[in-house]
Amino acid sequence: MKYKPISKGAEFFYELIENNCYYVDKTLLVKELLDRNDKVTVFTRPRRFGKTLTLTMLKTFFEEEYDRDGNIIDKNDLFKGLNIMGTGENYTSHLGQYPVIFLSLKNTKYTDYVSAFEGISHSVQDEYDRHGYLATSDRLSPRLKKAFESIYLCDSKWQRRDELNLTREELKEAFNKEVSLFSESLKVLSRCLKAHHGRSAIILMDEYDVPLENAWREGFYQEMIGFIRSFFENSFKTNDGLFKAVITGCLRVSKESIFTGMNNLYINSILDDNYGEYIGFTDAEIKKMCEDYDLADKYPEVKDWYNGYNFGQANVYNPWSTMYYVSDHVDNHDKFPVAYWANTSGNAIVRTLIDRAGREVKDEIETLISGGSIEKPIHEDITYDEIDSDKVIDNLWNFMFFTGYLKKVNERFEGEQRYFSLEIPNKEVLYIFNNKIREWFDGKLKQRNAEPLYAAIQLKDTEKIRNEIRNMLYTSISYHDYYENFYHGFLAGVLYGMDRYVVKSNRESGTGRTDLFIKPAYREEPTYIFEFKVAKEFKDMEKEAKKALQQIHDKSYDSELIDDGYENITYYGVSFYGKDCFIVVE
Repeated sequence: MKYKPISKGAEFFYELIENNCYYVDKTLLVKELLDRNDKVTVFTRPRRFGKTLTLTMLKTFFEEEYDRDGNIIDKNDLFKGLNIMGTGENYTSHLGQYPVIFLSLKNTKYTDYVSAFEGISHSVQDEYDRHGYLATSDRLSPRLKKAFESIYLCDSKWQRRDELNLTREELKEAFNKEVSLFSESLKVLSRCLKAHHGRSAIILMDEYDVPLENAWREGFYQEMIGFIRSFFENSFKTNDGLFKAVITGCLRVSKESIFTGMNNLYINSILDDNYGEYIGFTDAEIKKMCEDYDLADKYPEVKDWYNGYNFGQANVYNPWSTMYYVSDHVDNHDKFPVAYWANTSGNAIVRTLIDRAGREVKDEIETLISGGSIEKPIHEDITYDEIDSDKVIDNLWNFMFFTGYLKKVNERFEGEQRYFSLEIPNKEVLYIFNNKIREWFDGKLKQRNAEPLYAAIQLKDTEKIRNEIRNMLYTSISYHDYYENFYHGFLAGVLYGMDRYVVKSNRESGTGRTDLFIKPAYREEPTYIFEFKVAKEFKDMEKEAKKALQQIHDKSYDSELIDDGYENITYYGVSFYGKDCFIVVE
């Protein structure tokens, strides 16, 4: 095989190495974590930037593992040739030396609190099962063994509620006891691991904020945040079985909401100077990847489409998209770039906030789409209940910035408030703005009652038609440079809802192609022909509208309708300038 295989969207480090897949070396993260004196480190980065792969690399490096015969697995071959192995004994001596707890919360999306809690508890029990050897360990005290078994076996009334036929009060009491039990589950497991292995445990937790986002969306945020706060405090604050913890997520959730009183906590966001190069690909890594796959000529295209993120002092590329790009272009060198990230980024909150946004936000998004920048106040600590506050719009820009939709190009302080100049980072995200976000705004437009416009068309009330179209244009998202096809598509979409009418767009007719036919169900009812023009200046709109009307006659756009028996025909010439229009009728 000429090239190393590319495992797109890979999550498990050991599988990449064992299968000889392409790996962008991020192992020096181990050294930096050991050099720093942070007990608990939280990394917040956008979705699909390699956080899970980062954690599984740390798990593979630190964890003491055994084969089926009970022999310790030698990790040297897995890390042979990687950067961490050249850092010296102070760091390589940590290879395979610790018990590790690995917990992912990414699959905890449920519609109610009880189900969400059970999802988390089952994930915890899976990790207990992975360390099931502790149940027979003779190194645990009777008290520790009992605590381990209470969660590992979990023979609680709540777990057996169906067979016990409990009353409502008994159910509530049983559930609360189970919540209390699992609040301490990682502390118990880490203490048991320390007793058995003689070393404190490392806890790795992936997507810590997913349960909170889901709970906010489904309406049980307060219940979930109460459990998560207790769960985290027991796991990371008062845990003498903990050596280090590394936690990943998308958003930096307010320390006060779930990390109360944790002085041993370091939250590293995209604004912090250190660790910036470890999650995401650097420019040098992208150049090397392109060279390794004989795609050096494609480097400028990769840069235009997937670069532009500033994580602290590091300029990084989206790793998910670049790996897909390289894989696709090995098979087809001339394939057009794709917005691979478009359908994978967590955007439920962004969409919710946009649904509440008004004209000001729409205008600012148009500025971004046209290549401009906007200045907004940015704060890192987010609580989901703030989404419903009177600062909805400020929260929108915060979420869009921290989730990868925008990049910082400049900043300033005004008093204690930090302001960022924000832009769209690359062509991939521009595609998302031009499609996904535009689609959301168009969805808002479709909810608008278009009946007044339909009535005005039938009454030939040009002033009313103009006002309705202008109001709709102000609701939609568009480029600053307008083209006739934009207006054509926009108005065709609006008019498709006319009851008992069929809209035909760009039909061959006469000596040319008319913009729109609106045909009734019955031939004796009124039929409408629309022709559109775009004026270069505001003062030319009336002239262009009249040109459009004249073009209908000059090119006999009505001939098909007349031949088909339609005689009651109304002709509209419409000109546009920006978000304004002028209409003439005949």
